[in-house]
Amino acid sequence: MKKALFTAVSFLLMALGDSYACTNFIVGKNASADGSVICSYNADSYGAFMNLAHYPAAKHAKGEMRKIYEWDTNKYLGEIPEAEETYNVVGNINEWQVTIGETTYGGREEMVDSTGVIDYGSLIYIGLQRSKTAREAIQIMTALVEKYGYYSEGETFTLCDPNEAWILEMQGCGPDRAKSKERVVWVARRIPDNAISGHANQSRIGKFPLKDKENVLYSKNVIKYARKMGWFDGKDEDFSWKNAYAFPDFSGRRICDARVWSFFNHHVKGMERYLPWALGIDKDAEDMPLWVIPDKKVSVADVMNDMRDHFEGTPMAIDSTDIGAGIWQMPYRPTPLFFKVDGKDYFNERPTSTQQTAWSYVSQMRSWLPREVGGCFWFGNDDGNMVAYTPIYCSMTERPECYNTPGADALNFSMKNAYWVENWVSNMVYPRYSALFPSLKEVRDSLQQSYFQQQPQIEAQAKAMEPAARQRFLNEYSVRQAQQMLARWKQLATYLIVKYNDMAVKPEENGHFKRSEYGLGATVKRPGYPETFKRRLVEQTGERYLKQ
Repeated sequence: MKKALFTAVSFLLMALGDSYACTNFIVGKNASADGSVICSYNADSYGAFMNLAHYPAAKHAKGEMRKIYEWDTNKYLGEIPEAEETYNVVGNINEWQVTIGETTYGGREEMVDSTGVIDYGSLIYIGLQRSKTAREAIQIMTALVEKYGYYSEGETFTLCDPNEAWILEMQGCGPDRAKSKERVVWVARRIPDNAISGHANQSRIGKFPLKDKENVLYSKNVIKYARKMGWFDGKDEDFSWKNAYAFPDFSGRRICDARVWSFFNHHVKGMERYLPWALGIDKDAEDMPLWVIPDKKVSVADVMNDMRDHFEGTPMAIDSTDIGAGIWQMPYRPTPLFFKVDGKDYFNERPTSTQQTAWSYVSQMRSWLPREVGGCFWFGNDDGNMVAYTPIYCSMTERPECYNTPGADALNFSMKNAYWVENWVSNMVYPRYSALFPSLKEVRDSLQQSYFQQQPQIEAQAKAMEPAARQRFLNEYSVRQAQQMLARWKQLATYLIVKYNDMAVKPEENGHFKRSEYGLGATVKRPGYPETFKRRLVEQTGERYLKQ
């Protein structure tokens, strides 16, 4: 039975790997450098053009209904009663500093409830609009799907507030059970305050203490349903959520858990112990823990760097010398993740930083500050490695034009839109990575550092204001930083095309392109092949290009 399950889940994960593939990292408040709760997210989906979300706070009349459209497809699913009051939401954070992220793991195909009314994406924003804490969000979200049904596949949610961090995992009970009271199974675990955790499209909750009501929540049928379906027959205390509902096969480990392993490896010594698990080859390898205690406190900047990871310094490192790297040592690989050659199956590594990321964030939640100030949602509209995350404060009610551009969408380019301008730059850099990326990194890091340097002063000013003035001040600041980032990225785009045109390099002096004594452009430099590529080329071609 285990072998059959291994294959079924593998099929789902292979499909998910190229569609709705995401990653969340989590840092508890006592594990962070400044005492904030931190969580991150990247939305890795081709064509997932989305504006920075915004749902304004509102009061709703009794009987008012909310129509539910599937987040990924815009398919109409049904409607539910609206809450009497809903809170302001910008991006994936609300005015109470509650942040919710997700990753899809699929799980057992027969558990998907095609008659459910609420999908995972809609559930995120409904939860954000209705909750003041992460724990309350769990209660609201699970109650809704228990009543109206859960439309999506198996999902892991990150739910954080300034004091707590949780992981919630959820699956439906199949369409044949849609008319019964049994609509969904779920379990939630609180991440210890001194720990870090993560998930990346593989279910992460295994065994859990059944009597720890302060740190563990679960549906009444969480074990009973698995027994009924013949997926578990042991003692209750031996029940493992992921082993019953989403067994971690090769794909779940090498393609998904490996991202979490690399995150842990950045912050904890001794992660070699769990490398056999992350490599996915040894089916009997020791399972990786749900959380670990970092060797030193983790900062917001650290998590941003974690989101830029390509497995550097590990056995999964994207090889900059193999043919997949191209001439200029690109640490990215084209999708699909899996491919065949002569009937044999092969795969690409899947690091956290990947070209199909549509948007990414690092959310910073701080309990000791006024809530308008405490919730800083650092947002980027492309692969985390290729963007400077700009500050978006949780009380924001007016979005920057670059993150909400009229007329811009997945099929319409706009120079006013951050997604398109940043992707324009990224797609110049990817194939000529070693040559062009240093220029992008210089701009990225300079902007990022400037935001960090301004943050204490800006927040001190905001704290001294009345709440309404504070909200306006932070809103204007957030808009200004985002629009200035876009302007700087346009400059970067034109700089790259001028400097590196036609695979040559124009020389510079004192920040300007050099000219000859007669006013023309100075003679370009022609760097040719990197040394490693030259050697590989000769190895493959022998004496074909040997000069006689």
